[in-house]
Amino acid sequence: MKKKLTVLLAALLLLTACGGGGANNGNNGNNGNNGNNAGGDAAAGDTIKFGGIIPKTGDVAVYGTTTENGIKLAIDEINENGGIDGKQVEYVSYDDKGDPTEAVNIYGKLMDDGVNAIIGAITSKPTLAVAGSAVADGIPMITPTGTQADITEGKPNVFRACFTDPYQGVLLATYAKETLDAKTAAVLRNNSSDYSMGLADQFVETAKENGIEIVADEGYSDADNDFKAQLTNISAENPDVLVIPDYYEKIALITVQARQVGLTSTFLGGDGWDGVAKTLDESDYKDIENSYFTNHFSLEDTDQKVKDFIATYSDKYGEDPSAFAALGYDAVYILKEAIESAGSLDPEAVTDALKAVKVEGVTGSLTFDENNNPIKAGTIIKIENGEYKFDSVVNPGAK
Repeated sequence: MKKKLTVLLAALLLLTACGGGGANNGNNGNNGNNGNNAGGDAAAGDTIKFGGIIPKTGDVAVYGTTTENGIKLAIDEINENGGIDGKQVEYVSYDDKGDPTEAVNIYGKLMDDGVNAIIGAITSKPTLAVAGSAVADGIPMITPTGTQADITEGKPNVFRACFTDPYQGVLLATYAKETLDAKTAAVLRNNSSDYSMGLADQFVETAKENGIEIVADEGYSDADNDFKAQLTNISAENPDVLVIPDYYEKIALITVQARQVGLTSTFLGGDGWDGVAKTLDESDYKDIENSYFTNHFSLEDTDQKVKDFIATYSDKYGEDPSAFAALGYDAVYILKEAIESAGSLDPEAVTDALKAVKVEGVTGSLTFDENNNPIKAGTIIKIENGEYKFDSVVNPGAK
């Protein structure tokens, strides 16, 4: 998931304040944990405190920065509109550097700070590292962007705003059946990648349930760069669609070779496709023309809620929001809805309300399943002339 973000790191790291009233930024000693407090002007006893576990330095800082921008925007909006049940929201966050051990240390600090809910972490391993502690303490926790399946499994008070990697297989199979009217499908998967395997397995399962015949299921390893043998086997079956669940570096190689061996199938993929066009020479754009991939969010979505979010975010931060920013924004509003529904800050009451929450977010309409994973709409992106165009929204949970 993290490979798909295409914002400029240098520009993002210059954004050290969320702007607007009630924001207070501090530095906590020499441990590298930069604290950020939003809504700090509110009177004691009249606040609700959210705690963030965010990578602000290190290799994944770019993801933390953009996600936190979305978090802060939502909190500022909520406070400007009267808060949650009349209480202002205070936000404090610290830098986990994308490291599980740092994340655990930060979790302890946030508990000492008396937070009412945890937002984070951003990447999967730090999120998983603190999830068990959150369960032991009973505090509501929501990761905006941690996709690893076992983050929420068996953890009644741990939730996520993003869909899991396997869920993208559900979205693709639904789109293949309902929109493309596919009768046959093939899969080319990376056997070395949990991301690829999870998505592929779920696509195959859901496609079969939808009456799509799987005519080929081929694999490769991370070290492979020549895929023509597998693609030739697939070409012989002439599937309506070919699902290639991997990241854009591999996709750029596979799609060109697929056309070279004569494959004419429509290509489908997960959010790892985001970035494939920039990897290809313009002369190869034809090889990915009219391909489709899933994503959490599109800047071209015409939904008014999405348009308003994009406009407000762009005005505040001087750039377009990423999918990570949108998920951070939605995570805050999910907590708001649950707290208002619970009518209390009691952790158990908020957790119960989260399980029953229904939210119309900028990344789609959302409810939670039995494992606290979102049942939500996914955005389908179509590639045209090397550009990513909003195609449609797929919502398998809609009845």
